[in-house]
Amino acid sequence: MEFFDSHSHLNDEKFDDDRLEMIKKIKDEDVTRFLTCGYNLEGSKKAIDIAKNCDYTYATAGISPNDIPQSEEELWKNIKEIKELAKNKKVVAIGEIGLDYYWNKDNHELQIEAFKKQIQIANELDLPIVIHTRDAVMDTLRVLKENNVINKGVFHCCPLNRELVKEAIKLDFYISFSGVVTFKNAKNADEIINMVPSDRILIETDSPYLAPEPVRGTRNNPTNVKLVAKKIASARNEDLEEVSKYTYENAKRLFKIK
Repeated sequence: MEFFDSHSHLNDEKFDDDRLEMIKKIKDEDVTRFLTCGYNLEGSKKAIDIAKNCDYTYATAGISPNDIPQSEEELWKNIKEIKELAKNKKVVAIGEIGLDYYWNKDNHELQIEAFKKQIQIANELDLPIVIHTRDAVMDTLRVLKENNVINKGVFHCCPLNRELVKEAIKLDFYISFSGVVTFKNAKNADEIINMVPSDRILIETDSPYLAPEPVRGTRNNPTNVKLVAKKIASARNEDLEEVSKYTYENAKRLFKIK
């Protein structure tokens, strides 16, 4: 079996001491493809550097809603640089981008404008998007409905929200499940998992965050994506091999990876 971690942050400083060893371990553990995702300008550059030096990882580039600079001038300058970075052949999506009203309560309009601008860049570069949304479901869906995303994309670490999942599927987006679905307090995880067609499911770790049960509380890493796949297999009454296969193929299709 092979697994594809569709969202990790090997560019995070928590991997600075053992990044190369971890990258080797990932493949040894049958995670034969993974994405290193950008979240700001420096994180995107680092993601691309990692991808350029590893044939089985790819990168995304974007400014997340939690990394918007204080200055609007700096934000638009950074987004312009993101567009240039995203022309690199190892970049397979614009992201993570989106809206976060949990951590950021005073700049909603600026978040929305940054989201829309990066959707435009994705369309211009013929790339999908990787969406971060937290406590902002209605505005996220409104932006997507009002701004056509040509290559669609994925709701990363998708909130376990029935309305969001239902509308995202209608819009032809993918849903990515993280270790959150394994948590004991994720009461509706099985229901949400079963709402998503098998050709729209991705799996991820969001490393180094959100380590799944039974390793919750530790530094997460892409090898743990298998625990997410096991949860999906259990919830859907499917074989792990079947889940590994269709989530792998879905990631390849979305990100146009041969």
